[in-house]
Amino acid sequence: MAQRLHLVFGGELIEPSKNVFKDVSGLHIVGIFPDYDTAYNAWKEEAQKTVDNAHMRYFIAHLHRLRDENIAASATEELG
Repeated sequence: MAQRLHLVFGGELIEPSKNVFKDVSGLHIVGIFPDYDTAYNAWKEEAQKTVDNAHMRYFIAHLHRLRDENIAASATEELG
């Protein structure tokens, strides 16, 4: 069975209504996790730490969706 890796990261947004980071170089990379449940728990912990700051936002990126091992060239590979 293939791993379904998830990346948890966050940072300060320019405005709370948009998903545009104020400073991409200052993103907080929480980590890469082997499944969604573990990633969700890490996301929740970090999000709760910054609940008082409306500009801080954490996300879960589904890394396993970026590459499909069953396809000769995934959409990501075709970009470069």
